[in-house]
Amino acid sequence: MSEIKFIEGGVTAAKGFTANGILCHIKASRKTNDTALVVSEVPCNVAGVFTQNRVKAESVKLCKKNIANGRIQAIIANSGNANCCTGEQGAKNALRMAQAVEKATGVSADDVIVCSTGVIGAQLPVEKIEANIDALAKGLSKEGHKEARIAIMTTDTKYKECAVEFTVGGKLCHMGTMCKGSGMIHINLGTMLSFITTDCAVSPAMLEKALRESIKGTYNCVSVDGDTSTNDTLVILANGLAGNAEITSEGADYDTFLAALNKLNRVMAMKIAADGEGATRLVQCTVNGASTVEAARGLAKEVISSSLVKAAMYGADANFGRFLCAMGYSGIEFTPEKTSIWFTSKSGAKRYFEDNDNFEVHGENSVKVYENGVPLNFDEDKAKQIMSEEAVEILVQCGDGNACGTAWGCDLTYDYVKINGDYRT
Repeated sequence: MSEIKFIEGGVTAAKGFTANGILCHIKASRKTNDTALVVSEVPCNVAGVFTQNRVKAESVKLCKKNIANGRIQAIIANSGNANCCTGEQGAKNALRMAQAVEKATGVSADDVIVCSTGVIGAQLPVEKIEANIDALAKGLSKEGHKEARIAIMTTDTKYKECAVEFTVGGKLCHMGTMCKGSGMIHINLGTMLSFITTDCAVSPAMLEKALRESIKGTYNCVSVDGDTSTNDTLVILANGLAGNAEITSEGADYDTFLAALNKLNRVMAMKIAADGEGATRLVQCTVNGASTVEAARGLAKEVISSSLVKAAMYGADANFGRFLCAMGYSGIEFTPEKTSIWFTSKSGAKRYFEDNDNFEVHGENSVKVYENGVPLNFDEDKAKQIMSEEAVEILVQCGDGNACGTAWGCDLTYDYVKINGDYRT
C-alpha cells in the first residue's frame, strides 16, 4: 500500500476542483462568508450519506434526489439558515439554489448538491443567494477553499479542512475535505456538513461502499451533545482526473483508497469533537479487549456521550465510576470484573490530529485508576493534571476479546448552555 501524506488545499487539493465563499447576508448579524460553492471542471461520480433524523431539511431531500444517478458536478452550501421545517416554500428555495448555480456556471441544476445549516424553522432568504451567485461563481479558484471553509461555519470556532495524497495504479491521487460541526452533533450516517473531493477514478458503487465502511470508525464515532441534526450530509465526489484505472471492485487499489479516506475522515471527526460548542478539550475513549469491533465502538461512544462523563471531564475529575455506569447501560455485553481504566493525555490537541496513534499508557502522562473491577489508590493531583490537557484519552481495557474501538467527544461546559440558550435570537 502506498504512503498517504497530508497536504494543503482542502476541497481544492484534487485536480479539477475550484471553490469560493462570499457573504450574502443570509443572517443580518453575520460578518463573515455564509455561502460556499465548489465546482469540478468535469462531472463526478458521487456517493452520500445523510441524517437518520425523521425530520429532514429540504436541502437533504433535494440532495438525495440529485445524487440518485451517481453523478454530480457542483456543491452549494449556505450557513445561517437550515431550510428545515419550511414546507413547500422551503423545497422551492432549495431548488432555486441549484438553479442559481446552473445560471452562473452552466452546471445542470440536477447535478448540484445543495446544503444548508443554521436556524431550523425559518424560511431561507434565497433571493440573497441569487443576487450574489454571479460574484460567487466568478471567484472560483484553487485558493478558494480558504473562503469556502469559512462560509459553512455556524457556531464553529475554527474552520475544519484536511487533504491527503496517495498513489493508485501508478498515478498520484489527491483527496481533500472541509466540514462544519460544533453543536447538534450525535452522528449517525453523516455529519453536520462534510464535503470530500478526489481526483481518483472510483465507480459510484465503490464510492458508496468505501464511504459507508469509513464512517463506521470515524464520523459515526463522534458525539458532542447527543442531538442528531436534521441536516446531516456527507458526500464524496470523484472526477477521475488523476488518470488511474477506475476502481470498480475490491482489491489493492480499493484498499489504498479506503485507507486514505479513513485517514482523512478520522482527522475531521476529531476536529469536530474538539470544537464542540463551548468545549475546552477533546475527549477520546478507546476500548480494547472487547468481543467485537462494533461492541468496542459502541462502548466507547456511550462513554463520551454521557452528560455526567462530559461534566467530569470539564472539571478534570477522575470520576471513573461514571464511565463504567455508561458502559453498563449501553446494552452491550462486557465483564466489569475484567475491566481496567487509565487516563492519558497528549499536550496540544492540534498536534494530535495528524499524529493519531494511540496514546502511550505507560508514560508519565498516564494514570491507572481501576484494575480488573477494583478501584486503585492513585495520585489525584496527577490525574487532574493529565485531565486538564487539550486532548485527554479514557483508555478502557476489557477482558472479553481482542477487538478495539475509539470514539471522540468533548467536555460539557457552561458556555454550551449560553450558546444554545439564545441560538435563534
